[in-house]
Amino acid sequence: MKWFKYCAFLLFFSVLASCQSQQKLTEKVPYFTSGRIDKISNSEIKLISPGAVFAFQFSGDQVQIKMKNSSFQGYYNYVSVAIDGVYLGRYAIKNAQELPYTFQAKDSTKKSHWIEIYKATEAAMGEVVLNIADLNTIPVQLPAQKKIEWIGDSITCGFGNDESDLPCGEGQWFDQHNAYFAYGPILSRKLNAQFLLSSVSGYGMYRNWNAEPGEEDTLPEVYNYLYLRKSEKAVFKDDFQPDLVSICLGTNDLSDGDGKKSRQPFSRSAYVKNYIQLVQKIYQKYPQTRVVLLNSPMVSGEKNLLLVECLKEVQQFFAKDENHRPIEIFQFTAVTPRGCGYHPSIEDHKQMASQLENTFKRLLYE
Repeated sequence: MKWFKYCAFLLFFSVLASCQSQQKLTEKVPYFTSGRIDKISNSEIKLISPGAVFAFQFSGDQVQIKMKNSSFQGYYNYVSVAIDGVYLGRYAIKNAQELPYTFQAKDSTKKSHWIEIYKATEAAMGEVVLNIADLNTIPVQLPAQKKIEWIGDSITCGFGNDESDLPCGEGQWFDQHNAYFAYGPILSRKLNAQFLLSSVSGYGMYRNWNAEPGEEDTLPEVYNYLYLRKSEKAVFKDDFQPDLVSICLGTNDLSDGDGKKSRQPFSRSAYVKNYIQLVQKIYQKYPQTRVVLLNSPMVSGEKNLLLVECLKEVQQFFAKDENHRPIEIFQFTAVTPRGCGYHPSIEDHKQMASQLENTFKRLLYE
């Protein structure tokens, strides 16, 4: 009798464990999105932020999707495309009217394929609009993933990292952007984590690259706007709920600007105050998240020492916070940027992701 009860006990918990395991899978969905996106109708989705992604499963070796550019400031955009995890390339989206774009899978032996379309450029260029009305997708059940939000500036955006189409100094200033190969998305894919980028080139914590406080909006000021600009009133909602929020801001606050416009000395107090307020805003939005502060691979010497001191001051402010897990600081070892405008290249971003990997794996799973 005891043996029977013991077996029944084991059977109950085996079934329970099985049910819990099954709950880690989502219901079948026709497609997947992540990042700052705007579903403007049942047939159209806008990719807004760098790294915003639209993905789906399709049958056959070839798929076609209609896309167009929704310009901001007269700019155009790029998307980066991967099928079955194999990177196909970066494609310019300049057309204001919908055009069909066709993509071919590399492996013709498979009956179905998984395509991912990432926005390679940032919010300042405008949006990529996808027409999903005529897509014949195969509904899929997706496993639950850890989630990371990457807050930052041009480094986090992937500015100047990709010279595959045009060398540095040619074309528009964003023609070498590729968020697909920024350190955050590289590491997120390696850790099998869903990601979202909240980053704008040139932006800082309390002042921007060539501006003083009050002259331009900073990253904390546009953070709660879905489109990362105040001209669009849509609110950035809190439905993403990341397990980890990474902040890499300070390069522009500490910069000397263009060397022509007068630049006030760096204000440590203003930087730290705005940083603390941003972290508080993040905790209000994501009560269960953990925060990690990064220094900058583009800041060295005395400026880097000052930046790290500021990060430690922010960390210390929250030291007695019992409602959230301890804030971590990560310092990159020396990376000599080889991309455009003294920014990291794709290889540099891979190095950065590699440096972060063990720390982020620990923070996500401990």
